[in-house]
Amino acid sequence: MRCPRCGGNNDHVLDTRASADNASIRRRRRCNLCGCRFTTHERIERRLPRVIKRDGSREPFARDKIERGLNSACQKRPIKSADLERLIDGIVNAIEQRGLEEIQSQEIGALIMERLRPFDAVAYIRFASVYSAFDNVQQFIEAVRQIDEGNP
Repeated sequence: MRCPRCGGNNDHVLDTRASADNASIRRRRRCNLCGCRFTTHERIERRLPRVIKRDGSREPFARDKIERGLNSACQKRPIKSADLERLIDGIVNAIEQRGLEEIQSQEIGALIMERLRPFDAVAYIRFASVYSAFDNVQQFIEAVRQIDEGNP
């Protein structure tokens, strides 16, 4: 593991803890060269499906794309990092459990929206406005109205 400060690869583990769902391990490390402390996370390497994009192209599944999208949607919201991480883990687990070789990007977006709506309504609207590509203000207003009325 390379130190983020000096780039050295000589460190030792100070502490190891399993995540709440036992899906990953968090390790606190200290660089033996510069003394910098840093955290690493280990996850099981999964066999996830290839993603079929709207234009028909295919690419490997990328958890970090879901993370970036949800981080943007949840920006400046009172959401704990651990809760957001659990939400992302749940989405990735649901995709993996389907056991598919390929999945449409629209299915992933729909799954994210389904899980994000009860999690945080404002984040849901932010994500939906980008994912659904609202063409006008009326579509945006209608999405907010549906949330306010408790409709899907």
